Amino acid sequence: MLTGRRPRWWSDACRELTAQDPLLAGLIDRYPPLRLGSRGNAFQTLARSIVGQQISVKAARSVWIRFSAACGTVAPDVVLATDIAVLRACGLSGRKVEYLHALALHFQARPDGVDGWARLDDDAIVDELTAVRGIGVWTVQMFLIFHLARPDVLPLADLGLRRAIELGYGGGRQAQPASVAQLSRRWQPWRTVATWYLWRSLEPEPVLH
Repeated sequence: MLTGRRPRWWSDACRELTAQDPLLAGLIDRYPPLRLGSRGNAFQTLARSIVGQQISVKAARSVWIRFSAACGTVAPDVVLATDIAVLRACGLSGRKVEYLHALALHFQARPDGVDGWARLDDDAIVDELTAVRGIGVWTVQMFLIFHLARPDVLPLADLGLRRAIELGYGGGRQAQPASVAQLSRRWQPWRTVATWYLWRSLEPEPVLH
């Protein structure tokens, strides 16, 4: 788990991106050294993403606080053992309870957890986790960036990234996934870092996932 630290490869990535892309060079120079960060272990990180689906950040925070208090410890065995009515009373929909149960069962079936994922490439992790009900590609990509600290993740569907590209590279014109993918080739193998600094161009304060 990575919590509030820069990966060892971050400085190399910044140096290479500065040489390759003038816009990113300016962003890297403008913002101080930043950190990736995750709020909790792997299960908690993914559970939090489920809790926050389709509700505001403020509402998600409130539900998570109640959910955490009801569980005591947000862990697969505890979530599965907690009465469904108790979970619903936290503000979780019936479907989200189902998703949390599916996630908990998946973690119980994978006792090696993050150690096992360390041996897999990004695509394999996306395939594995999107097979869990309630987990989509964007969620797994955020998990790859913030929790596993993978260096070359490009979340094409992320609205913030696309908006930053529109403003920085396209004169405000709508960015299509194909054009974003083509632009991003110059950022490889450091697309995570490019994404991070483009997010900062819209929101200077880093976000934890």
